[in-house]
Amino acid sequence: MAERADGQAVSLESVLAVLRSIQLDDRTARALATDTAAMALAGVHTLRHHQRTSVLEPVVGAFSRLRNDLRPLARHGDLDIQFVEPPATGRALPGEVAQAGRAIVQSAILVFIDQEETGRVRVEWDCDGLNLLIEIRDDGRGELAVSDDSVASIVERASAVNGTVTVRSTPGWGSILSVRLPLDPPAMREPLMTATALTNREREVLQLVASGARNRAIGRQLAISENTVKFHVSNLLSKVGASSRAELVARAQA
Repeated sequence: MAERADGQAVSLESVLAVLRSIQLDDRTARALATDTAAMALAGVHTLRHHQRTSVLEPVVGAFSRLRNDLRPLARHGDLDIQFVEPPATGRALPGEVAQAGRAIVQSAILVFIDQEETGRVRVEWDCDGLNLLIEIRDDGRGELAVSDDSVASIVERASAVNGTVTVRSTPGWGSILSVRLPLDPPAMREPLMTATALTNREREVLQLVASGARNRAIGRQLAISENTVKFHVSNLLSKVGASSRAELVARAQA
C-alpha cells in the first residue's frame, strides 16, 4: 500500500508539474497530463495482474522503467533529476528487488521535493553481482539523517528485502542516500519467536513490536513501564544483530 501510494504521489506531482508549467500552452499541458495519468493507471493495472516476485528484470530495463516513471517530473518540475545509467552487463534483478529499488527512489524524490532548497538530485544504480546499489545525491542543506521521520519509509522498505540504508550529509553541500539491496535471499535462520536465546518476556515484547505496537502500548498491555520496554527492545536488537527497529520487525515477520 505504501509503495502504491508513493507511486501515485509521484504521478500526481508529475501531473501538477505539467499543468503548472509556464512553458506549455493549455492544449499541450492537457495532452501531457492525460498521457501521464494514463501511464500511471496502466501501471496500477499491471501490478494487479502480475506477480513480480517470480520475474527477473535486467538491471538496465528496471532502471529505464524508473526513469520513465519520473520523466514528466524531471522535465516539467522544479527539481532537476539527473540519471546515471547502470552497466548493461549487470546481473538481472529479482522482481521484488527491482520493485523495491524503484519504490525507494520514488520515496526519496518525494523527500527531496519537500526540501525547498534542493534544486538537483542525482540518481545512480549499479550492480556488483550480489547487490543492487542505489545512490541518491542532492544539493540541499545537507541536514538529512537516517533517523529522520521522512527517511523511515525508505529504511523500512529496504529492510523488507534485507537491505540497508545509510545517509551521509555535509552541511551546506547536500546529502547522499546509499541503499544496498541483496539479490539473493539470506540463509535460513531459526525463527526469532522460538529462538532459545530469548527470554519469555522478550518473546512477548518481540511479538508486540512485530505487530506494530509502540513502546507505550506494549507497556500497557504487559503491565510494565515504557522504560522497561525500551530496555527489552534494546536487548532484542543486540541479540538479533539488528541495527534498527524496522529491521527487527522484518526479521520477526520473516
